[in-house]
Amino acid sequence: MDEPVAEQIRIIKAPSTQADVVSYKMEGALDNLEFRTYEALITGHNVRMARYAAEEGYDALVMGCFYDTALEDMREISGEAVVVGPCQAGVQIASNLANRFSVLVGRTKWIEQMQSNVRSYGYEHMLASMRSIATPANELQASTCETTNRFVEVGRQAIEEDRAEALVLGCTCSFGMHEALQEELNVPVIDPIYAPFKVAEHLAIVKKQFGWKPSRQWSCAAPPEEALQAYRLFEAEPPIGNMISA
Repeated sequence: MDEPVAEQIRIIKAPSTQADVVSYKMEGALDNLEFRTYEALITGHNVRMARYAAEEGYDALVMGCFYDTALEDMREISGEAVVVGPCQAGVQIASNLANRFSVLVGRTKWIEQMQSNVRSYGYEHMLASMRSIATPANELQASTCETTNRFVEVGRQAIEEDRAEALVLGCTCSFGMHEALQEELNVPVIDPIYAPFKVAEHLAIVKKQFGWKPSRQWSCAAPPEEALQAYRLFEAEPPIGNMISA
């Protein structure tokens, strides 16, 4: 997915923005994070990449999963780099466009965890529903036409039966479909890659303009550098398997 994602970012990024798309080097060949087991195995990689972003001077980074895997963990170690999760960014944007939104997901399996995240972000009162198209994450891009048709069907149900006024696509593998859905359903449809990237880009701009960088007070405090050195936690190379410029 690296090049397809990078192509989407090339379309939407500001001319002055420099962006890299990174995938991980792993023992296994994971192509989804649908299960908490997979998430647990990827958490350390996310934390290491947040540290890498801090050391390399990135202004912001976005994780590539709507579960917002290890979001708070990444934020703790990211230095001055802002960390953005697709779910949090998506529902934030939807909340500015409508009073009620629904999240369209691939599988019913995801709903409990995603509902918990939406609740923790403070948007549960605006969540009309979460509806599934019964499609695994790694199959969403196999036939974008078929996937879009399934989203249209459940999106219409969310609007007509749950009174949703906006829709959020609840998997980063469902990118590139929002325009067709908006045209068909006549409500805002939030793309799961566009939303977090543009939020990250905006936060990078205001960080430079106003000095609004991640707090390091109280609950936001990072581990002491001397402890990190003593524990030798970040001596290994970051787990980058592939990196391409967008």
